[in-house]
Amino acid sequence: MMYYDKIKQQLIAAPKVWLITGIAGFIGSNLLETLLKLNQKVVGLDNFATGYQHNLDEVKSLVSMEQWSRFSFIKGDIRNLEDCQKAVEGIDYVLHQAALGSVPRSIADPITSNATNITGFLNILVAARDAAVKSFTYAASSSTYGDHPALPKVEENIGSPLSPYAVTKLVNELYAKVFAKTYGFNTIGLRYFNVFGKRQDPDGAYAAVIPKWTAAMIRGQQVFINGDGETSRDFCFIDNVVQMNILAATAGDDAKNRVYNVAVGDRTSLNELFYAIKNTLVANGVEVKLDPIYKDFRLGDVRHSQADISKAKQFLQYQPSHTFQQGIAETVKWYI
Repeated sequence: MMYYDKIKQQLIAAPKVWLITGIAGFIGSNLLETLLKLNQKVVGLDNFATGYQHNLDEVKSLVSMEQWSRFSFIKGDIRNLEDCQKAVEGIDYVLHQAALGSVPRSIADPITSNATNITGFLNILVAARDAAVKSFTYAASSSTYGDHPALPKVEENIGSPLSPYAVTKLVNELYAKVFAKTYGFNTIGLRYFNVFGKRQDPDGAYAAVIPKWTAAMIRGQQVFINGDGETSRDFCFIDNVVQMNILAATAGDDAKNRVYNVAVGDRTSLNELFYAIKNTLVANGVEVKLDPIYKDFRLGDVRHSQADISKAKQFLQYQPSHTFQQGIAETVKWYI
């Protein structure tokens, strides 16, 4: 039995109270679904800036009425300290997912990204500290590695940020370190590498590549690749991310006050990604006729990204449940 399975059994035997910020978003709603299925009590905070009611509605349809009754929702904004203070009342574990993602969005509007990702982070951190929650886990980002050229990416070796978004996520890590030293408030940061899976929004100017391309191919629309298609990423299926959040929340003190890569430890080029999605769609009866069109490289993009996940395995007993291909197979079926 995986260590993660043992943790889930322990949670079922002794349920906790969880706060998920950004709960109506892609990652937040997947965390909600898993925790409710483990009979946990969950409080969710969201302002619907990038989250959707239909994500919560889908979760409701996938759990029992009794499980759904353990969920309570607060419509609020992490930029408002009072909303954060209300949300952390009686909470055991905080999973802080709320943020404005997207490198291009941060380049277009650095002020809003800063307000959400830095001021909002500080608000929820202060509120959680004051409420003496048992654990605080936050979404960090692989963008923090910036221009550091080495592969695979090791947590201790970072370069200079390449976008306002990357700056905000680095500042989160700096605040977490300071809170540990100054206040004795322990946290864990999870540096997400290109997460994908069900309920990831395929539409809008800042949609991530996998949902955007999958939806375009299903709709018979053109797919555009930035650059030559050899840019590569460590694409990580959502179930791996959920596992890491739960392992981090329940981890012992020796695992605290660290940041961990959340990935599979592999990399896939954009060209390979295109054909993985296309071939999976075709295997599921969807005809894909159009070849991709190549455009200029995108401002602020890192050329290659791949994670070293040995630290997560050592301290959190993390074992990815899904490879890239297994994740694509499940994801594409959901989008169809």
